[in-house]
Amino acid sequence: MNMKRKPTPVSVRAGQVEFVKVNTDAWRWRDVYRWLLGLRWPQFAAFVAILYVALNLLFAALYSLQQKSIAGSTGGHWFFDCFFFSVQTLATVGYGHMYPQTLYGHIVTTIEIMSGIFLLAVMTGLIFVRFSRPIARVLFSKSIVIAPLNGKPTLMVRIGNENQHSMVEAKFRIMFSRDEPLLEGGDFRYFYVLKLHFDRLAVFPAALTLRHTIDETSPLFGATPESLESSRVLFIVSVVGIDPVIAAAVQTQKDYTWRDIRFGERFVEIYTEHGGGRLTVDYGRLHDTEPVEFAVRGKGYNSSTDGV
Repeated sequence: MNMKRKPTPVSVRAGQVEFVKVNTDAWRWRDVYRWLLGLRWPQFAAFVAILYVALNLLFAALYSLQQKSIAGSTGGHWFFDCFFFSVQTLATVGYGHMYPQTLYGHIVTTIEIMSGIFLLAVMTGLIFVRFSRPIARVLFSKSIVIAPLNGKPTLMVRIGNENQHSMVEAKFRIMFSRDEPLLEGGDFRYFYVLKLHFDRLAVFPAALTLRHTIDETSPLFGATPESLESSRVLFIVSVVGIDPVIAAAVQTQKDYTWRDIRFGERFVEIYTEHGGGRLTVDYGRLHDTEPVEFAVRGKGYNSSTDGV
């Protein structure tokens, strides 16, 4: 009877949404590299420490199988002597006090030295990649606001470049998705790319606001807080650019649900001009909003229950 092992479900988180993949060939040896790069620094340090101790324990157990494989032992704590001899051998230190004296000891030592060289090369490469890979460091506002701009309701998201240098050739995009009913019955997930006032900049030095006008051509036209909640809307804001210091592309994104949308509010001013081309940008207020009242085409708009 051929019994196939049931694939283990794999969890993939994209922002606030978690996808659980089942019945898929989820794991391959090449994925170890991506998994190690995806670990946070404390997790990566713990993994290296556990691997290092486990490898030394393994070789200490191999040395201890033959009592006279290592010369210079204190004799009182044989396994501890084997462990610390393994530490010296794995790092190719070789203090000289303990050394292999049998053929078995030389064979195990040779295998351990080769393992140490391989481990050092792999860990050095992983640490270099983790340090050298570029990070976008873009700060997104905690909420999306809908407020007037030039007399028209406008969806706005504020973003800030936290790097100490400008991002160049920056591209911006807001993806909008929601459930819509079908004539055949049921719902279908539709995706839209919202048209922005500008979707790219040659230089992105500090902070800016992405804007989408909600007019008759917008998929958000006529939307209300209730309709956004019932259709389970999701916004994904994406920023792609080039880090000029290391000349490499960087990318980051953030998603927002209907809970993150604030009707009838706008972002507060964060720029202060000092003259002579000098501007102060207060990142501490990047998320702050303030209520606003406005009229659109003769209709009063001063409540979060109004549609747009």
